[in-house]
Amino acid sequence: MSLTPPLSRFDFPPGFLFGAATAAYQIEGAGFGGCGPCHWDTFAATPGNVVRCEDGARACDHYHQWPADLDLLAAANMDAYRFSTSWARVMPDGVTVNPEGMDFYDRLVDGMLARGLRPFQTLYHWEMPSALADKGGWTNRDTAARFADFAQKITERLGDRVASIATINEPWCVAWLSHFIGAHAPGLRDIRATARAMHHILLAHGMAVERLRDAGQKNLGIVLNFDYAQPATDSAADKQAAARWDGIFNRWYIEGITKQTYPDTVMEGLAPHMPEGWQDDMPLIGQELDWLGVNYYTRHLHAHDPAAAWPHLRDVPGPLPKTQMGWEIYPDGLQHFLTRMARDYVGDLPIYVTENGMANADQITGTTVTDQVREDFLFAHLAATKRAIADGANVQGFFYWSLLDNYEWAEGYEKRFGLVHVDFESLQRTPKSSYHALARALARNDQGHLR
Repeated sequence: MSLTPPLSRFDFPPGFLFGAATAAYQIEGAGFGGCGPCHWDTFAATPGNVVRCEDGARACDHYHQWPADLDLLAAANMDAYRFSTSWARVMPDGVTVNPEGMDFYDRLVDGMLARGLRPFQTLYHWEMPSALADKGGWTNRDTAARFADFAQKITERLGDRVASIATINEPWCVAWLSHFIGAHAPGLRDIRATARAMHHILLAHGMAVERLRDAGQKNLGIVLNFDYAQPATDSAADKQAAARWDGIFNRWYIEGITKQTYPDTVMEGLAPHMPEGWQDDMPLIGQELDWLGVNYYTRHLHAHDPAAAWPHLRDVPGPLPKTQMGWEIYPDGLQHFLTRMARDYVGDLPIYVTENGMANADQITGTTVTDQVREDFLFAHLAATKRAIADGANVQGFFYWSLLDNYEWAEGYEKRFGLVHVDFESLQRTPKSSYHALARALARNDQGHLR
């Protein structure tokens, strides 16, 4: 194993930011600090939804251990930290501010700044307060207005110190994965609920951006996830199946924002189920962004399935090496989406890789965790990012997912994405070999590169 990283920060443009990302429910511990119940607590408590019915009540106890966790970021020579502020912690009932929650995020942001880390805030990373879930959650138009209230309140407290604000993390997961496939909270499998959630989540984004811009807030964006869709064969039917999936996963949200329209290939299935008057919301949804976040993990191969209901497709296992999640490792997909976003949607707007990472069945031996496969994954995707920049995409930063092993939603604590190993019994943190490799790559002088 070489101690010389294949890439370093000096292979990227001056000012390019490197960081790691987390999400509140996955690391903080929802049982602390006056945090209210959210729909993930309910989803996890329902047998069959989450591995071993595990939840985020304690998670990594970041609520108490945040100073040491921020020290880990700084010690790895990172420039920025992407974190989320839990709606259920800030407003336990969805509307009423919890001072203890506000104070926690105050301390957290001040702690980042004290360590020279730029705070990249995400407003919604999936903690829907149960009181709003009881009223229909994202199927209810009123939730979008309540989200704008939340955005305003937390930004009044933190907006003068954060480097950027993302409204929503991964709307596809919030809407399709959670309301059509049913794999995430609230666990629905209902096409009508899905159509409403797909629209209302973008409406929430638009309402929040409008509210924050009116208050003078700068540097507003959204984080979208993308999945490289390829046909399983060269048949016309499989190509159409892949195009439908590309519309559902990759085009719906970016085109809603940048073109104020939804893809025809998707509306063929969803039009009868859309909320009345949805067209009138498109100018609000389509406000200009200051930056775009791109989350990318894998590709999928799609085959037409005439026996299946709309969207008439099925996944076909691919031949490439896979992560612990069963996802193919395909770095070229990241280059594809970065260049595609610049070419087709956002032009020279700043783009950030806001998540990229892999789950691996890491084992700790003594005080060491060797995860060479993650090192290879990380630097292959950094190389893909570098190629996209050479192609003309204005990519300005890269955030690895995730800093810590954490609560991986429906997978519980079984899938490990972290640069830092977490023993979920003792909560001991142990930096992995990938963490040390990245720290060497990000050193700001020759010390640490071990050339």
